[in-house]
Amino acid sequence: MISGLILRKVARLEKGHSKVMKQIDHLQALGLFDSRVPRYTSYPTAPVFTAAVGAADQARELQALDPDVPVSVYLHIPFCERLCWFCACRTQGTQTLSPVESYIGTLEQELKQVAPLLPKGLRMGRMHWGGGTPTILPPAFIHRLAQAVKAVFPQTDDWEFSVEIDPTMVDRDKIAALAAEGMNRASIGIQDFDPLVQQAIGREQPFEVTKACVEDLRAAGITSLNADLVYGLPHQTPERMADTVEKVLSLKPDRLALFGYAHVPWVAKRQKLIKEETLPDDQARYHLAGLSAEKFAEAGFAAIGIDHFAKPGDGLEVAARTGHLRRNFQGYTDDTCPTLIGFGASSISRFTGGYIQNAAATPAYVQRVEAGHLTGARGHVMSDEDLLRGRAIEMLMCEFRLNRVELRQRFGSLAAMLDADLARIAARFGDLVQLDDAALKILPEGRPLTRIIASCFDAHVPEGVRYSRAS
Repeated sequence: MISGLILRKVARLEKGHSKVMKQIDHLQALGLFDSRVPRYTSYPTAPVFTAAVGAADQARELQALDPDVPVSVYLHIPFCERLCWFCACRTQGTQTLSPVESYIGTLEQELKQVAPLLPKGLRMGRMHWGGGTPTILPPAFIHRLAQAVKAVFPQTDDWEFSVEIDPTMVDRDKIAALAAEGMNRASIGIQDFDPLVQQAIGREQPFEVTKACVEDLRAAGITSLNADLVYGLPHQTPERMADTVEKVLSLKPDRLALFGYAHVPWVAKRQKLIKEETLPDDQARYHLAGLSAEKFAEAGFAAIGIDHFAKPGDGLEVAARTGHLRRNFQGYTDDTCPTLIGFGASSISRFTGGYIQNAAATPAYVQRVEAGHLTGARGHVMSDEDLLRGRAIEMLMCEFRLNRVELRQRFGSLAAMLDADLARIAARFGDLVQLDDAALKILPEGRPLTRIIASCFDAHVPEGVRYSRAS
């Protein structure tokens, strides 16, 4: 009897394993492991931006803002005391605060140059500090910068102020300063807690240090915590990943992001320090992501889009459930502000009419500010077709569903421009999608291909650009 039960259990496991392997083979045949496509935090993506769009367009967009509609504000702090090898962000290392203080002065000057262009009464609904390492700022600099922003952008009653936190570069005094200025959401960079993995990516961050940081944030009254993890890092195994996930869940975050490591050493030269032979292969990456997602679900987190998770009742979960989830340069968001104004080197502003990116290199950015010029150096003016395609891509990325009825209502006959793309998607992806007159749906089995399917609507494919892998 016992032998029979064991045999039946083994048979079920083998059948389940066979089914999973068949599904992986199917996804692989459709390009999951080979395709390199954008993450679509914007459409068009930044490589499409050109120098034909710049400061003059920036001035026009700022002056045209509706004072009754709040805006989001982003400040980029590009400095890090240590440069993590896995990171592909625009950052620069420093061991002293001298260049940081000089940069804060430049940000203050940029804010003053923008202020006269803004309509009176305009308010700020969101503010986010990213980097780099915003928590490299000492308390005095935190207060100074926050007050400079508030002098130009008074906040709404329900505003949100979020900051990217490096637990190894923050203390109680910095947290107290951020809390005093209104920070109510902290985004904690974790990536992985395994010492071998951390050593291989140049980011040593003991669990105890991160736990103490979380406790200090909670004690300061910060009620909402995000945590970022990365799969596909060197030396990651299911056992190491499971241990990291368990430790992360013990911190009781409200939101989680699970990003696939993008190995792009041709973009981020520091990634050449990572030995490629230590990276998990395609199927191992896929299983690491799946294992983590399963554990998040078991802990009660709702899956949000392709790589986020949130507790029931969290703003992100509510936005996903009610159809208000959106994409911006930080990933998934419940931010309803239609305009994002970026300050600092390489920051990107999003206006209803298009995108403007500040000069990317810090010296070039500083030079523009010191000359009294706006800092927009490149961008893209949105056409009606761009708006249509951008909304279609955002729908798929956020809801796994392209609402054809909504697109026809909003864009009229222009929506028919997508019909040929829809037909090609249905033919290529077969039983992984469902297409009818009302919508295109990506079925659960096909959701790992979401970025690839979304890319089918991309009319801007810049020559020579290599994006990160789809898996």
